[in-house]
Amino acid sequence: MGHQPRNTTLGVIVGNRGFFPSHLAASGRETIVRVLREEGIEAVIVEPEEASAGSIVTLQDAKRCAELFRSRREDIDGVLITLPNFGEERGIADTLKYADLRVPILVHAFHDDVSRMTIADRRDSFCGKMSVCSNLRQYGFAYSLTTQHTVDPESASFRADLQRFAAVCRVVKALRCARLGAIGARPAAFNTVRYSEILLERSGISVETLDLSELFGRANRLTDQSAAVRTKREQIDAYVNTKGMPGESLQRMARLGAVIDGWMSDNDLVATAIQCWTSMEEYFGVAPCAIMSMMSNSLLPSACETDVPGLVGMYALQAASGRPSALLDWNNNYGDDPDKGVVFHCSNLPKDIMEAIHMDFHEILAGAVGKDKAAGTINGRIRANPFTYLRVSTDDLNGTIRAYTGEGQFTNDPLLTFGGYGVVRIERFQQLLRYICENGFEHHVAANVSRVAPAVEEALGKYMGWSVYRHGE
Repeated sequence: MGHQPRNTTLGVIVGNRGFFPSHLAASGRETIVRVLREEGIEAVIVEPEEASAGSIVTLQDAKRCAELFRSRREDIDGVLITLPNFGEERGIADTLKYADLRVPILVHAFHDDVSRMTIADRRDSFCGKMSVCSNLRQYGFAYSLTTQHTVDPESASFRADLQRFAAVCRVVKALRCARLGAIGARPAAFNTVRYSEILLERSGISVETLDLSELFGRANRLTDQSAAVRTKREQIDAYVNTKGMPGESLQRMARLGAVIDGWMSDNDLVATAIQCWTSMEEYFGVAPCAIMSMMSNSLLPSACETDVPGLVGMYALQAASGRPSALLDWNNNYGDDPDKGVVFHCSNLPKDIMEAIHMDFHEILAGAVGKDKAAGTINGRIRANPFTYLRVSTDDLNGTIRAYTGEGQFTNDPLLTFGGYGVVRIERFQQLLRYICENGFEHHVAANVSRVAPAVEEALGKYMGWSVYRHGE
């Protein structure tokens, strides 16, 4: 699909304890740096001449490492603690305390070679990892663990752990400074998308608002000859076949898109939730779906019906995978199969997740507002792929943010309908649907064609402090 997650940078702490073999710390450091480089991860790490074999043993080592981390605060997404031997538990915890980074932490321990268990080569990292984790808990740090208690850093298992942890780091970093745009009020009939801006702000997520009247007013001031409008029209024509669409409708889309682009740039916004139904069509004469699809496809996710928590889910999934997200309705059963269902939107889905797309008129609204005001939907089927789903919701009654996530499969099962749609298969789907209804979650769900549910669960639950249910676990 052409999208790749951005590079991840980890601060690396190599643990060492003075009366254990220091050659293990030195060789372990070299191995870890090489593996990180092979996995596309940049390491911020003290040099051997700056600390004890490039590891943390003394208080001075801890302070030097912390100073290095503070100097790269803006770059560091997370911290990897690696233990080639038992490790100096207090020095490691002190490094994190002095650095004060507030980023995710992964604890890794080398495993011993049972044929090399003399005093010259024995690691005891198995034991040391427990001591390090105990200290991290005492100091108040949240931390992640590798799948296996001890693991060869060159193994496939550890490399998978690294990539999962990198996704955790990207989600946390993205959400803790996210600035989202909300364009228009929620549709009057959609109580389901009510939410708390204050709860989001407590997690670092800010919401900037723009009234539809301002959006329409700015768009109507633009002329078709303005550079921004011409550029946006060219982008629309390059994105999707517009055959059969009225020229005036396409120009309206271009003006709309130009204003949103400028507003997002001016306010440093990374995503938008937009009111559509039915004010956009009635009073501006176009469906915003194509513009929203283009934004989501360019990794600037855009959600329907001013669903800001739904947008948070889209953005989190995108941060984890580096791929575009969609906002969908859990919409229909699929025959009598209890583990399958139909997902749908009208649609503004990003084209990278779809088979073939075409621009069309909004079939649901055309009868209500007139076909001439309903151009702009992006129609097509979601291609067969594994996917991760996520719903974020602010629980105003209890003052918390909660979420559920899991993984499933978009299938090739036959279906003839309109809009943007797909058939999904999810293990124990009926239990998930029961959980959604019993806990009052909305019918919208964010989806991303990737497998990132473990990383999303860990990022939102362990590091954002939200209440997260992972289906299937």
